Amino acid sequence: MNITWPNFNRNQLILLVSGGIIVLLLMYALLRDSTDTISLAEAAHIIEAGTVDHAVMNGEYVYLSTRDYGVVKIQSAQLPHELVAQLKIEHKSSYGWIVFILIVGGIMGALGWVYRSRFTFEGSHVEEPIAAKSHEPESVSNASVVPVKSTVHFSDIGGISDVKEELEEIIDFLRNPKRYYNFGARMPRGVLLVGPPGVGKTMIAKAVAAEADVPFFYQSGASFVHIYVGMGAKRVHELFAAAKKNSPSIIFIDEIDAVGKKRDGGRNDEREGTLNQLLTEMDGFEDTAGIVVIAATNNIEVMDNALLRAGRFDRRIFVELPTASERASILEKYLHNIPNELSINEIAKMTVGFNGASLAALTNEAALLCLRKHEFQVKMEHFLAVKDKVMFGKKKIAMLSQQQRHYQARYQAGKVFAATWADLPYEKITLSNESITPPSAEPLLKHEIESQIRIHLAGIAACDLRFGEHASNASHDVAAVRELAHAMIYEYGMGPSLMANEEDCTTVINRLYSEIKTLLERYSSSVDKLESILSEYEQISKALAKETMNDIL
Repeated sequence: MNITWPNFNRNQLILLVSGGIIVLLLMYALLRDSTDTISLAEAAHIIEAGTVDHAVMNGEYVYLSTRDYGVVKIQSAQLPHELVAQLKIEHKSSYGWIVFILIVGGIMGALGWVYRSRFTFEGSHVEEPIAAKSHEPESVSNASVVPVKSTVHFSDIGGISDVKEELEEIIDFLRNPKRYYNFGARMPRGVLLVGPPGVGKTMIAKAVAAEADVPFFYQSGASFVHIYVGMGAKRVHELFAAAKKNSPSIIFIDEIDAVGKKRDGGRNDEREGTLNQLLTEMDGFEDTAGIVVIAATNNIEVMDNALLRAGRFDRRIFVELPTASERASILEKYLHNIPNELSINEIAKMTVGFNGASLAALTNEAALLCLRKHEFQVKMEHFLAVKDKVMFGKKKIAMLSQQQRHYQARYQAGKVFAATWADLPYEKITLSNESITPPSAEPLLKHEIESQIRIHLAGIAACDLRFGEHASNASHDVAAVRELAHAMIYEYGMGPSLMANEEDCTTVINRLYSEIKTLLERYSSSVDKLESILSEYEQISKALAKETMNDIL
């Protein structure tokens, strides 16, 4: 037979620990040595006066039982031989602490046994109900919902001033709900944070909870999706029930699109049941419930319209990738406790397209590199050295033959020339780096998109001019050219005619390839110099490229 062990909750655990501490204190008070210690002169007076009835040596002390002073003690090392000779000392081993430990262990074991005696052997008294004989895992059926106390504040997050303004009302509502109820106003039941991964949606939700000083319930959308029918709906109900008991509170559902996708007619009873339960719970809020549901998603387009209607997630906040000034604010937070010699604005300019998580990783990698080099301050060179590692991962450079190296150097030299000519922001281009990060600021003008296409075509054109052919490493650039040209013609209407067709894409690509090929041919001497630098040093910075091309720029 299996023994059902007690499932301690927090209050029971606190009571058991408190009882144990009290028992320990009582036993310590009873067993501790409270005997007065006397000096050698006092011991000599007592012994020579003949008032000692009994003497016991226990450890480092000699205990003297006297008629006038009771029991006193003196360190055995202090007693001279002539005084010891006047006493009949009984030697005794010290087992006090061993006894103490055994008593305490016995008491704690007895307490544990008394507590466990409330629980019976499985099936020994009451027949288990059929409904309880479920095959679902214990972690699912007995899942408990416990709030957390957030310690993240808005002051800990940089670059979210716009988002913070949107959420100030929510914070004030959670702090002073009666103010809104008395005025007849109703706060949004749900707030949907929309943005790409890594922009800090979870941290923003935690900051709202911390600023409002309310419990924070965290769940991911995927945690509601189970293979057992009905378990997802049960988890949703438990979550909202726990939030109501701890109101005012915040429920945060991360990646809500995992459970809130559009219902397209295909049967998925478990997911639809969970979604229906979520809709029901959000509709069932009392006016004074004091609960705000905050959810996060990377893709609002796939969410079910029922979740987005008024009365549910009726406030949407878009959290975009940080701008240069916002990146500077974020970097200032991360560099606050790191010794550095840096221009934060320069780092912000070179991290176009980075989100908050990427900036944190970049700062940490730079600090680790500084420590590995046994230097005392993080410098710009550390950031430059680890930027590609953060963006693309650590790549092992393939071994190139001499001929492949010539092709690669010429290929990259063409791209360096085109990127510098167009003044595209970059720090350095290496022999192995196959891509240059384009600007991501919207809206893009036609000439900006065409400049990007020329840069992708520049490596191919440079090799064709020099060798009459190019290598297979151009596949990435060819794919990027197709994508940019297609968007330019079909989505932005920037082709020869508004009614786009595939011939327009071919015409635009061929025209831009011809233009960059002509430019590279005209300034072939500069391209040769760039190729020479890449062959020798395997990298080139934008500053050096500008200096090399100084005669034409």
